This record gives sequence, structure tokens and C-alpha cells, in this order.
Amino acid sequence: MAEITAALVKELREKTGAGMMDCKKALTESNGDLEAGVDWLRKKGLSAAAKKAGRTAAEGLVSAAVSGTAGAVVEVNAETDFVARNEQFQTFAAKVADLALQANGDLETLQGMDYPGSGRNVAEELTNLIATIGENMNLRRTAQLQVSDGVVCSYIHSGVAEGLGKIAVLIALESGADKGKLTELGRQLAMHVAAANPQALDVGDVDQTALDRERDVLSEQARASGKPEDIIAKMVEGRLRKYYEEVVLLEQVYVIDQENKVKKVIEQAGKDLGAPVKLAGFARFQLGEGIEKEEADFAAEVAAARGA
Repeated sequence: MAEITAALVKELREKTGAGMMDCKKALTESNGDLEAGVDWLRKKGLSAAAKKAGRTAAEGLVSAAVSGTAGAVVEVNAETDFVARNEQFQTFAAKVADLALQANGDLETLQGMDYPGSGRNVAEELTNLIATIGENMNLRRTAQLQVSDGVVCSYIHSGVAEGLGKIAVLIALESGADKGKLTELGRQLAMHVAAANPQALDVGDVDQTALDRERDVLSEQARASGKPEDIIAKMVEGRLRKYYEEVVLLEQVYVIDQENKVKKVIEQAGKDLGAPVKLAGFARFQLGEGIEKEEADFAAEVAAARGA
């Protein structure tokens, strides 16, 4: 029997886009013949994944998992919303979120982890799923939160199944207070994050580039008033406070009571629970955010099909 080298497996993988374990099996079945291996994969439908890789995947699901004092969230994309209702796709998204609890927020680590019961890693299982369902898919991103003492809570908006939906939020609270009451607070804060979409936890976390751009815009607007520079500087700082109230979680008005800032709500919770509460972090994944979707020109597609 011919030796199945790593180089040969790599060559077949690059040629077909199929997973590493599938390529190795194909070469074993074809006695090391590369072209026969290609045919074997084609017959199994596994090489089809490569042809779909260029298609935009902006639909799909976000998924969250919480275990003890750790939580993780992932985004798995597909081409159509229809796939989000596919049981195989949902199972994959849920299992990957569970695995992400051990990936420390690193996407490459997550992709290389063993996918349960498959003999493949996560990336290879996704390739197999692409071939099975027939759409391009992408494990786009992951994040993890963990506390030493406290809770990590999740909230799913527009859920299609347990832990799966269109928006996923994690909230990490550090505190020695009652865990049940902390969890209730954390879930409400997660609902706030889903609705208010903060960009930073506190003022110090605001992206410097975004802050500089905002300051420049506000400065130009203030100068149009014709006031002296010292007055303009005060005007800009006042308007920046409004900007922080829009993008900084702790500075936002809490959507639950529409009155207090989030930081005051947390301070009061600490008093009510008899132990300080610290909002240690949050993560918010909205399906497809930042992905430029292709606008389909149906008439052009029909014309192209007629001319084919």
C-alpha cells in the first residue's frame, strides 16, 4: 500500500478544499493516487465546499454557552436565513459554543479543537457541513468571559432555539453576593446591552481613533458658532459627555428603568445585595454586523441564465 504522506494530504486538501481527515481517508481509499482521491471526494460531495467558499455568508446564527463562572459566544455564518433553521446547522453552532468555553476567545484554537463524535476538528467538520447542506459557511468569530468569583450571564435575542439567535450577549459580574440575584441582575444588564449596543465598557475603553474623529467633528461644529477657543473647548467637552452616554455601557441610561445610568444601577445593586458588584466585561455579537452583503440583481441573473 502506498505511503500517505502529510504533503500528499496537504496537496489534496488545497486542490479540493475538503477537510484534512477526509483527504487522508480519500487517499487511503485510492491507494495514494491524487486524482483518484479527488474523484473519491467528489463522489462523496466533499470537494464541493471549495466551490462555495467565495459566496457571501452573512446569515446564520450567533450562539452562547455558559458554564459556571465562564461564558462564550460564537458567530457561525451561512448564505441564507433558511439554513439557520436547519437542525444540523443549529447543532453545530451550539456544540461550537460549548467548545469555545475552552478556547479562551481564540478563533484559531477553536477551529483546531476536536469536534465531538466526528473524528474531525471544528474546521473540518464545518467543511463537511458545507458539503452536506450545500451553502458556504464560516465560523467568523468567538469571545469568552470569565470571573474568579461571581457569574457570567447570557441573553439571546430573536432566539430560534436554546442559546441560538440573532443577537447574543454575555455579561460578567465580579461579586461575592448571592449568585441567584447576581444572575438576575446580569440577565437584565444583558438585555440592556442587546438593546443599547454599547461600544465600550467605560470611558477609558473607547476606541481612540473613534474618539479623535468625534472630537474633530464636534470642534468644527463648535467653531461655526464663532465663539472663542476657550469656550469652544468647554462646548466640545460637554458634547463629548453626550457621546459617552451613547457609546459607553456604564454611562448609558439603563433601558429597564429609563432613569439611572448603568453604573448607578450596579452601585445600588451592590448595596442591596450586601457586597460590591463589578461589571467586569461584556460581549455582544449581532449576526452579520460588519459584513458587506451583495445586492442581488435578479434581472441580470435571469439574463445571464438565458445566455448560458
